[in-house]
Parts: sequence; C-alpha cells; structure tokens
Amino acid sequence: MALQQSSRLLSRFFQGAKTLTAVRNEGTSSKTPTEATFDIKPYDLHMLESGPPTTATVTKEDAIKYYTQMQIIRRMELKSDQLYKQKVIRGFCHLYDGQEACCVGMEAAITPQDDVITAYRAHGWAYIRGVPVSQVLAELFGRKLGCAKGKGGSMHMYSPNFYGGNGIVGAQVPLGAGVAFAHKYRGEKNVCISLYGDGAANQGQIFESYNMAKLWKLPAIFVCENNQYGMGTSVDRSSATTQYYTRGHYIPGIRVDGMDVLAVREATKFANEYAVENGPIVMELVTYRYHGHSMSDPGTSYRTRDEVKQMRVNYDPITTLRDKMVDAGFLTAKDAKKIDLSAKEHVELETALALESTEPELEELANDIYVTDVPLTVRSTNIYSQLHHKATAA
Repeated sequence: MALQQSSRLLSRFFQGAKTLTAVRNEGTSSKTPTEATFDIKPYDLHMLESGPPTTATVTKEDAIKYYTQMQIIRRMELKSDQLYKQKVIRGFCHLYDGQEACCVGMEAAITPQDDVITAYRAHGWAYIRGVPVSQVLAELFGRKLGCAKGKGGSMHMYSPNFYGGNGIVGAQVPLGAGVAFAHKYRGEKNVCISLYGDGAANQGQIFESYNMAKLWKLPAIFVCENNQYGMGTSVDRSSATTQYYTRGHYIPGIRVDGMDVLAVREATKFANEYAVENGPIVMELVTYRYHGHSMSDPGTSYRTRDEVKQMRVNYDPITTLRDKMVDAGFLTAKDAKKIDLSAKEHVELETALALESTEPELEELANDIYVTDVPLTVRSTNIYSQLHHKATAA
C-alpha cells in the first residue's frame, strides 16, 4: 500500500513535467542554431507574488556543458558503485546518480565566490565545485590524492567555497546560516546555499536556522533535495506535509522540477537575487535517486523496481536534456553518443590516477587538527606507541 501511495505521489508531481520545447533561433540562418528557448514546468510558490520564468533560454555551448557535466557525474557514481562492490571503497558511500540536474543547475546560476554546504551525498557537488574526478575517487579510496587527503571519505569532501560533505543529519544547515552571516557581516553580495534531504527536513535545527536567517535577513538559500525517500522511508510516511517549500512558514519558498537542469538554473538565479536583496528563501527540488540510500541499501524493499525504471525512462535529467538539444538542432543523437563516450573515457582515466595514489603517511593523522607551534602527542592504535608531530601553519 505504501509503495502504491509513493508511486502516485511521484506521478502527481511529474505529470506534465516533460513539456513541449519552444525553439527559437537567434538571428542566424545557420543550420546549427546557437540559442534556443524551452518551456519549464510551472513552479509552485509560497509567499511570493511572482517567481522564476517558465521558459529558459540556453546557448548551445552552455547546454552541451551541462550535459557533459551531468554525464561525468553519472559515470563517476557508477564507477564508485563498481569499485565499492570490488571493496576498493570501504565504509559509507552515498551516490548521487539521478540527482545530477540539482548540482549542475544550481552551480550554473551562482559564482565561485558564492558558498555551498551540503549533506553526505556530496560527490556530485564536490566535482561541480571544482574537485577533479580523480580527487573525488581518491578520497573515496582513502588515498592521499583525495581532496581531503584521503582522511574524509565519501561524506567529507571540501574545496574552496564548498564546505562539505557533512555526516550529521541536518547539521550542515545552521553551519550554512553562519556562512551566510559572514557574507552579510562583510557586506558581500554573495549567498550561501545550504542543502539537505527530505529525510533531514524534520530536524529541529533546520527550523532554528530558518528563524535566525529571517531575523537577521541573511543571504541564505535553503534547499531541500527531495529525492522522495529518506533511509528507506517515503516522504508521505515520514512527513505530515510533503510541501517542503512551505516549511519556512514566514520565509518564501519555491518548488522546482529537480530533474530539469534548466528549471533548477532559473529558480536558483531567482533565489540568488532574492536572497541578496531580501534575505532567506527556501527551495524544494523534487528529484529522485536511482541507487539506495547508501551502498548497504538495495533500494528495493520500500519501492518497486518498476517505479525506478519509470523514473529512468521518463524523467532522467540527462536524457531529457539530450532530447531537448536534439530537438533544438544543437547536436544529433550521434553527437550525444560521442559526448557520452568521452565522459566515460575521462572517468576511466581519472580512476586510474586515483588508483595510482598511495595511502596517507602515518604522520597525516596529526595534521589538520588545529594550527599550533606546540608539538602534538597523538596516541596511535598501538597503546605502547605515540606519534609526535609538530603542526605548522598552512
């Protein structure tokens, strides 16, 4: 019964999401258009008189870039799945395939000076924020080439203006509010995007963050990546209301088709401008994860295989954008296959680099704890030995 309810919930939202494309060539008689406009599924709004536009204009160059980025993330996650099963990757591992349009669309609407903080499903975000595939995978392998020197693993990845990758459910949201406060304190016209899942949406600390952000009018964008399921529980079984974009109450909200990279981009542009001028805003991205919650979850006990197949066939963010580009004349199906192959080859080469990297040296245990000129004594796993290390400023 619960499975049927979940399937009906998905169908209600995504019905009509695959709108007809409205293609417009911009002042050129060339056989290959350089720009096109597409329809977007209407946004649901909370406490807003108007929202983002329901059409999106994209250049051929940008469309191909978004497509390539999503393909690389998809291939990287599939490679992670393979290597986890081969026991190259150990421990926690939460994959992002199916949700690629979320990070790619948001990144397309912000600047490198804007900040992002997310939960433990962080591989795609780490890549889109500038971490090479080799460094993402090396971090998963526990190798020193990793973006956290092999000490963070799947849940703890960082790069400039990207604050993780955090393992405590919902705890990244108050941290993100603090980063947004820093922007306001310094008088900067930048935002901090704080992401959390539907499973974390009921955490009290999220509502505390809403309150402080609104009270101080912080440039904060709170984003619920609603992938329909927490750790094995569908949204309609865990939440009294599944309209997460209204959860800010006194904070405006937008619900977005998170499987459409252009819809995400346009909504984020709108949210960015709003947050800088007016304070916090909530976005709900309705998306879907193809894998289970983590690698220990087969993902089939609380949803049907047919449901997953339906989402892959009808609403996949990568194939949807590919079809739009083909319809617009940006490329042919054959051209798209070349991009697919190139993405696969890139991930294979990056995987080889990651595998070549070695594990961190023992002394790395005492690095990055805090900065001091006083020698540190750190007990090793052997109670009879200690590691003496003098930390130095980075």
